[in-house]
Amino acid sequence: MTSPRTASLPRWQGLWLAAAVCAVPCVALAGSALDLFYERSVMAAAGTRCDLFDPGVATALDAARVQARGAALRAGASEDVLLGVEQRARAKAQAADCRSADVATAAGRVRTAFEGYSRISRLTYPGDTAAWQADRTVSIDGPLWRLSQPAKFGWDQMIFGLGGKQGQGVLLASASFADGASPYAVRLVMRDVSRTSGPYLDRRLAGPDGRIPLAGRMPPSATRAFSAEARSPASARLAPAGAKSALLVRFPTQATEALARLDPRESVMVEFVFSGRERDAVRRAYVEVGDFAAGRAFLKVESR
Repeated sequence: MTSPRTASLPRWQGLWLAAAVCAVPCVALAGSALDLFYERSVMAAAGTRCDLFDPGVATALDAARVQARGAALRAGASEDVLLGVEQRARAKAQAADCRSADVATAAGRVRTAFEGYSRISRLTYPGDTAAWQADRTVSIDGPLWRLSQPAKFGWDQMIFGLGGKQGQGVLLASASFADGASPYAVRLVMRDVSRTSGPYLDRRLAGPDGRIPLAGRMPPSATRAFSAEARSPASARLAPAGAKSALLVRFPTQATEALARLDPRESVMVEFVFSGRERDAVRRAYVEVGDFAAGRAFLKVESR
């Protein structure tokens, strides 16, 4: 396969790989992560320019593109490299003949792959240290987790992600505390992308396998925080596994958008603040960003 750095895919037949993640949603596919990102970006841009796909197919293709972008970042590609790949992909799509047989063939393969992808209701997005579980099933018995990641912090446990009856849902955290304590405040802390040039990855903390713990992926400064805007007891379907009771908090929509813009290699932190006799006590739970953006895009795909 020709590398996207040469921007020289001469024919459109090879771009059926843009649909591959629709049929098999994982990153262990033929070609490099950059190749996959380039091909999916070309098809997404061509779809917009040539009006190739209906909204459902376009959304599925965007989910594929977002996942490939995350895979490229985890493989070591920089933001500048990815920006260059996107620019070359748009240029390739701009130069395409929308009426050509090659474009029609590539678009047909994307649509065929979407037929299978649209029937998938649950997906797992593996991460470096944690995974996101995505669920598009419709619930009539109350909200459930749409995109979730569990976390343990000390003796306490949490589930974090998007929850609701259907669709994408809202950004939630459900936590149970072993000592029965109740925090008076909860906030979500993450890197402020407007004040930083990239993710914070403290490789000094890496273990023998080279993995950086989630606490080492959270910058010590240049962060922004979102306070929980609502709280209530968590239902059994939203509580952490085995918890007799749990606190459920909801974060604002702006937090969801900010989280989706982060680098998949970094982490975010949920802080639970408790009153103390002399000063406040804070318990921190970490969440891997991973494929949050790709999972969120998957939730937007209409079932068939």
